[in-house]
Amino acid sequence: MTDQQWDLLKRVVRGDLVEPLPVGFIIDCPWLPGWYGIRIIDYFTNDQRWLDANLKALNEFPDVMFLPGFWSEYGMCTEPSAFGARCVFPPNEFPHAHPVIASPEDLEMLPAPNPRTDGLLPFVLNRLKLAQPGIEAAGHRIRFAVSRGPLNIASYLMGMTEFLTLLLTHPEEAESLLKRITAFVKEWLAVQREAFPTIDGILLLDDIIGFMGEREFQRFGLPYFSELYDSDVAIRFLHNDAPCKISAPFLPEIGVNLFNMGFDVTLNELKTLTKNSVTLLGNIPPRDVLANGTPAEVGTATRELVGSLTDRSRVILSCGGGMPPSVSTANIKSFIEAVIESSGS
Repeated sequence: MTDQQWDLLKRVVRGDLVEPLPVGFIIDCPWLPGWYGIRIIDYFTNDQRWLDANLKALNEFPDVMFLPGFWSEYGMCTEPSAFGARCVFPPNEFPHAHPVIASPEDLEMLPAPNPRTDGLLPFVLNRLKLAQPGIEAAGHRIRFAVSRGPLNIASYLMGMTEFLTLLLTHPEEAESLLKRITAFVKEWLAVQREAFPTIDGILLLDDIIGFMGEREFQRFGLPYFSELYDSDVAIRFLHNDAPCKISAPFLPEIGVNLFNMGFDVTLNELKTLTKNSVTLLGNIPPRDVLANGTPAEVGTATRELVGSLTDRSRVILSCGGGMPPSVSTANIKSFIEAVIESSGS
């Protein structure tokens, strides 16, 4: 993000009303390689193509805040790889991390990773180090430390069904696992901040929050996310595009001030649930509208979203979740044009 975009983001999070309403999208490997015209494996293994793909998006849509910006990642394999997960990388499909925990008895054998050296994490850092001169020459800076959340990582280390079952059948073991993963994530975020002093934001991505009831969230989610967001950074960003009505009222308590949700809840509902203290990034349907709709349909959905807002403060217009595969340039431009047209009304 440029200095101007970063200042704008902080103003919106602070509650300033900005016109036209800002536009932002989370972009990473599901969208960028295909849009840029390369295979996913090339995006992961060729640092120059990774950088060029990101720069092309910034140049094509200069008024869009792309979050977290220059996201150095290897899909869902990034953090699980540090725990020894076997990672599969098909040439042009999303990578997958295989579980390393087969039973509760295996939990004690789980290593405590060193984020400076283990798994794919040093490659994440080194890619950013190599790209940093090009990023800054383009007028941008590295702004966010990024990680999957502790529940998400646990679900990959065990399997989702197995992890959710563990919460009910072995809650003490589940808490022990989450404490260890949270300590790892905390260190991983700190390593990123140490490497890049321009970082002043944290982004955690964790959809497993959406599969919990309130009691389970308060026990297995709230304390660990509160610890991770207990930070002096300006932007404390959470992505969860699974159901969020149960967890949303706790976001201010956790410390989240920017939230990307799914599309099963309206922005007006979320403003009520969060007492309008959290900036919302969303939320037209990502696949059925932004990716599969025509430019006209995208424009209509976007104008309807803007028109539905009862309060335009603390809103960044986007889709409900990250940018999905196959979203076209024409559809993104239609989205932006509809926001500009609607913001003055």
